[in-house]
Amino acid sequence: MVIDTNVVVSSDLSPRGTAAQVLNCWREEGFDLLVSEPILEEYERVLRCDRVRRRHGLSDEEISQIVEDFRELAILVPIVPADALNAIEEDPADNMLLECAVVGGAECIVSGDEPVLALASYSGIQVLSPAAFLLAYSASGDSV
Repeated sequence: MVIDTNVVVSSDLSPRGTAAQVLNCWREEGFDLLVSEPILEEYERVLRCDRVRRRHGLSDEEISQIVEDFRELAILVPIVPADALNAIEEDPADNMLLECAVVGGAECIVSGDEPVLALASYSGIQVLSPAAFLLAYSASGDSV
């Protein structure tokens, strides 16, 4: 699975919300999480954004640790220029999610971003909101 930045940020803003529950499922080893260096860089950049930082209140060290935890615990997918995709024209930066998912063989992408969710699927990879993911995850017999 690939998780969009908005899910990571939402989990820090609302530790009991659906986004946090998705990350808790991963931390409990419910599924493999795929990341790439561009995704990790975006996680860190957005968490350090002043507007976001005012809401989550995390220190530089805490943000660095969050990103490092993803780097160490998730599967790092190497992305090369030949992997570049252009399926999401509304926000081309979101294509990095598709690139990571395709190269890494992910089954789904979890996002709260409308242009990403509008795809519904890409190359056989489901695109789900955090709530839809949790429903599917519960239905599969895993507990949330």
